[in-house]
Amino acid sequence: MIRGYSDNAANERTFLAWVRTGIAVIAFGFVIEKFNLFLSTIAGSAIGGAPQRAHEWLSRPLGRYEGLAFMFGGVAIVALATTRFVRTARLLDDAETHSAGNLRAELILSAALVLLATVYSIYLAFG
Repeated sequence: MIRGYSDNAANERTFLAWVRTGIAVIAFGFVIEKFNLFLSTIAGSAIGGAPQRAHEWLSRPLGRYEGLAFMFGGVAIVALATTRFVRTARLLDDAETHSAGNLRAELILSAALVLLATVYSIYLAFG
């Protein structure tokens, strides 16, 4: 039996949850980028002015980069999750008692993603 199996299993479950969250954020950014490409195609082939105006509204400076921001945020989540998983696994295998450590990176990344989602929602609602 592995010493501290339940702790190691909990560490792995947490890691997989963060990876799943990161993949979902990356997928959401990819969907946003593909939707902007779809709007560009529709606006380019439209005869009337309404689709062109909608495309111009979504193509403003923020409208060009929000999908990439979500994709890079998702990659950052996966990278941070991997780093934390390896660090925690090493600490679990060590016989000494360690403190929980600093959660500053997770809090900053989570706050940045909440801020990004809020700005994007406001941008779509009032743009």
